[in-house]
Amino acid sequence: MKSLLIRLTHGLYDQDIAAEERENVNQWFAMKLLTLEDNKYQFASQYRAGIVSLASDSGAYLQTLGESIRDHFIETNNLMGAKSGDLVIAQRLLGRRGGPQAKVVVIAGRSETFSVAVVSSKNGHLGLYDIRTDHPAGFAISDLSESAEGSLYQINNQSGTIAAYLGNLSDPKVDEKIVLALYNKHDEFEDDVLAMAREFPKEVDASQYPNRRDLRHLPFCTIDPVTAKDFDDAICFVPETSTLYVAIADVSEYVHPFGAIDAEAIYRSFSIYLPHRSIPMLPRELSETLCSLQPLVDRLAYTFEMHIDPVTYEMDSYTLYESIIHSHRRFTYEQIDAFFEGNHHAENDKEAQVLAYIPALNELTEKLRAERMKKGYNFRSSELEMRIDEEQNIVSTEFAVETPSHALIEDCMLLANKAAASMYERGVFRIHESPSPLKLQSLYTELASIGIFVESQGSIKETITAIQAEAERRDLISEVDTLIIRAQMQARYAPYNMGHFGLGFERYTHFTSPIRRYSDLIVHRLLKAIAAHDTEEGSYVLRNIESLCTSISEKEREASDIEIRFHERKFARWAATVIGQEFKARIMRAEEPVMAEIHDTITGAKVAITSQFGLMLFDDIIVKIESSNLATAKITASFVRRIEKEESEHPSEHAGKLYE
Repeated sequence: MKSLLIRLTHGLYDQDIAAEERENVNQWFAMKLLTLEDNKYQFASQYRAGIVSLASDSGAYLQTLGESIRDHFIETNNLMGAKSGDLVIAQRLLGRRGGPQAKVVVIAGRSETFSVAVVSSKNGHLGLYDIRTDHPAGFAISDLSESAEGSLYQINNQSGTIAAYLGNLSDPKVDEKIVLALYNKHDEFEDDVLAMAREFPKEVDASQYPNRRDLRHLPFCTIDPVTAKDFDDAICFVPETSTLYVAIADVSEYVHPFGAIDAEAIYRSFSIYLPHRSIPMLPRELSETLCSLQPLVDRLAYTFEMHIDPVTYEMDSYTLYESIIHSHRRFTYEQIDAFFEGNHHAENDKEAQVLAYIPALNELTEKLRAERMKKGYNFRSSELEMRIDEEQNIVSTEFAVETPSHALIEDCMLLANKAAASMYERGVFRIHESPSPLKLQSLYTELASIGIFVESQGSIKETITAIQAEAERRDLISEVDTLIIRAQMQARYAPYNMGHFGLGFERYTHFTSPIRRYSDLIVHRLLKAIAAHDTEEGSYVLRNIESLCTSISEKEREASDIEIRFHERKFARWAATVIGQEFKARIMRAEEPVMAEIHDTITGAKVAITSQFGLMLFDDIIVKIESSNLATAKITASFVRRIEKEESEHPSEHAGKLYE
């Protein structure tokens, strides 16, 4: 339902309305909530779709869908029975104080289409309770196929029915099912999708592609995590001409609009990465084989050939074309870092050809990064790496450390993404708006609470740079960067260019990961249409681009939320085994409810502090685990004592990947 409302906000062509959506569209059109022009349905100007968010007894707010506009206040008598979390269509009103207000006209459903509920005992009676809210799920025990305590069910909130039995809370392997069920995600592909994927040849026959540029003689390589199987990107550098090649898996050669694979890719929009496995956007026959830029096999690629001025470090020219490559070597980040440290050497001639240009490329990307930092920012947020055993219990956790190999690849990809964004005026852009004055003021107040006082400089860039310098002096780099990121708008996809504040780029998009991001696949299709001067194909690609950008942005948040919630569930299981034990932690939220993050033998677990004594943001403390709720994944701990400076091992030396 949310997808339909988003598409109607931006405009939905009649032929794109699914059969199950037709009744609602017809009904709302009859109610004159929609207009119809040029075969395109859209909400009439006085109506908005959104999610009800209760503010107080006096009313609620309408969080509008698909639009960056101010929320509308809804007085209690205008809610018309809508509850917090409901998807509604509302009529805009002029508020008595002049502010935007609204009145609910249609309750379209729940914003959370699916939920998960658990059988648990309260006051001596078994019942089914929502794991997010702990409220009754609205089903009798007699309605359930399994009624043992801990039994878990996926609930369809739209139809008010039980969708699936997931398993029992006592099994650690059920955590994956829980987080996927909350967003109705699944690993398995439908038979028609798999059948189409299996129709493709196992290998690339270069003779079938005479019009592609043959780059198989160039020593391309991939550099990825050790567990990676979906290799989106390969690089090659020619120092003599200062030419960088960034070859990207040509997914659009295989995945076409209207096909079953494309429909499923739109639905998923992103691959999801859990500690023990991935849930790919594309069938593994494509994502891990035919599309993946594996070593020592021919692969189709969409390649940027970029010339970098060795004096100014500007990309002074580039070309984009379809190609065939033959990657010489698959490296891990660790192997390239070992090479930089003198601890890895070429094992054969092909590897030697690659390693011959890596030092020069690293030197170039370091200089490119230094130039970029003059306009952009180096925001770092801690990225957690979790390892689990066969029973899916935590083995270890640590915060990722960015290394030279990560930075090298990152800057190569930024160049390609930036080049792609310069080739069109309307399409898919990755935008990141600058923070609002109100958000910045809240940031300054929060920083003042920990003793960081920075006067506003001549620009936001200068102010934030001054804040980061003071944070570095206090050894709070990662923590303060997290606060700065919170104060900003969230990066998102949009059909128009608004620049990228964090990177300091006037134009930016995502081009380099079409195996795992649908946004990049759209960009590839658009660029190919532009190159072919095919205005009809270009218009088709852009037909529903507004609603598609909104939908993809939402799917991105869902994928991230799934990964975070999985970690939370694993931490809750770990905490349940260490009740009463003490751990080092750091205060990450000083307001109620006070939250701390454990930095000890296990790192990254968030705990709510049940007792406090004037704790301040970023205080290092000792906590004692008091309880762990496996259903809600909430951990509580009590404050034991503060940690003296000399006994504190600071966690902020860890850094995650660039915020983009």
